[in-house]
Amino acid sequence: VEQLQAYGPDYAFIALHGRGGEDGAMQGLLETMGIPYSGSGVMASALAMDKYRCKLLWQSIGLPTPEFALVMGSDNLGHAESLLPAFVKPSMEGSSVGVARVDRREDLEAACERAGEHKGPVLVEAFIDGPEFTVGILNDQALPVIRIEAEGEFYDYEAKYLSDNTRYSIPCGLTSIKEQELQAVALTAFETLGCSGWGRVDFMQDQQGRFWLLEVNTIPGMTDHSLMPMAAADAGLSFDELVIEILKAADVR
Repeated sequence: VEQLQAYGPDYAFIALHGRGGEDGAMQGLLETMGIPYSGSGVMASALAMDKYRCKLLWQSIGLPTPEFALVMGSDNLGHAESLLPAFVKPSMEGSSVGVARVDRREDLEAACERAGEHKGPVLVEAFIDGPEFTVGILNDQALPVIRIEAEGEFYDYEAKYLSDNTRYSIPCGLTSIKEQELQAVALTAFETLGCSGWGRVDFMQDQQGRFWLLEVNTIPGMTDHSLMPMAAADAGLSFDELVIEILKAADVR
């Protein structure tokens, strides 16, 4: 706070992930200091970080998201067992931190306990067998869809930030109609949470070709492995131009 006060920036480009940076806390601080900032506002940032409430909201308006259960301690394990195979994840974390795939009932409780170490409830989400896709959002426009193929079981923290073996495909391999359909659902999911400026929406596609919403990232990665700069480049934007476009929305706020 003292550094922000001393520096007195015209804008803040938020590139923080997880608690404190992506959950509305930093956004609230910057608002109280009168500093325009990139990305979604306080409420939308907090809501997008809460995977459970995101899914409840999407379900309420008919958007497809995998079946799920919220686990707190040993409560609701019975429902969670009925979803196996499933992913177990902290309900309020980012960057795939604490995520594990569970196939057997005897492994579920331990996986929930590990995910619970990140504080807060645990989300158990039914496994969707198929490819993963992501849609970048920039100032109310959907960017080209990217198909993700991780070397391991799923697109985890290592695959996102460390591995050189994760494969990204643009064009994504979908028909133009399917790609437009996915982009439209991504925009609806993003706007329903009140998100603005920029972000990324993640999906799985099942064996029947149906798409399932996983989550919205209000502060996507901006590394050399990251998806947002990749999608922007395919749309004709350099990295510097992408940053400028993101900051333009901060000016509107």
